[in-house]
Amino acid sequence: MSPSQKFEEYFHRKDIKVAQVVDFDMDKDLLYPFDFTSSNEELSDTILADTTLFSTWITQKLNTNHCKYGIGGYNEHRTIYSRSSHFDTLEEPRRLHLGVDIWGEAETPVYNFLPATVHGFKFNDHYGDYGATIILKYQFDDLTLYALYGHLSLASLTDLKVGQPIEAGQQFATFGIPEENGHWPPHLHFQLIFDTKGLKGDYPGVCQYSQKESFLANSPNPAAILKYTISLLSV
Repeated sequence: MSPSQKFEEYFHRKDIKVAQVVDFDMDKDLLYPFDFTSSNEELSDTILADTTLFSTWITQKLNTNHCKYGIGGYNEHRTIYSRSSHFDTLEEPRRLHLGVDIWGEAETPVYNFLPATVHGFKFNDHYGDYGATIILKYQFDDLTLYALYGHLSLASLTDLKVGQPIEAGQQFATFGIPEENGHWPPHLHFQLIFDTKGLKGDYPGVCQYSQKESFLANSPNPAAILKYTISLLSV
């Protein structure tokens, strides 16, 4: 059985209790579905080039639509990465997003969904990168799974140790401000990974479109975890 099959089988079970990743009231809170593809003509180059303007645009969308968080991004071909040379390569730029983004206020608490240990952490301090990043390791029967939490606050890395246990439901991080999160509007990049390829504290969250199949096979849809956090209610 492949890792993807094991993953689907495990998270379709009725006997597991998965904690929320962020605070969300499924009975009343709404989500704003952000679109960062080329079809979103509102996002001009001027907005994308200025993190303050970009952050203001995000906040206005959430406030106007009375949404606690914005969400989206898995398997999305995004034009927004043109704002940073970090995603450019000579042969083909990286534009395909491999995780789900949850957009909200800086210092928003982040919680662990099931018991885990710290696999690695790092301050990936490049313009457009993750900024403060934590990867947790999970063991489900014979399935090993990793979750990457990116764009965190620097304080989230304080006193962490590789191998440190993190309990289900435990707050272990917060959303970072732009100066700490790779110069993005505050949000959480949440990505699942089967094989970190030997990396600790970092793993590609955006890939070249030509490598879509292999990268998506290694990073399954986080909706299987986030369905315990958020409802499908959206504006």
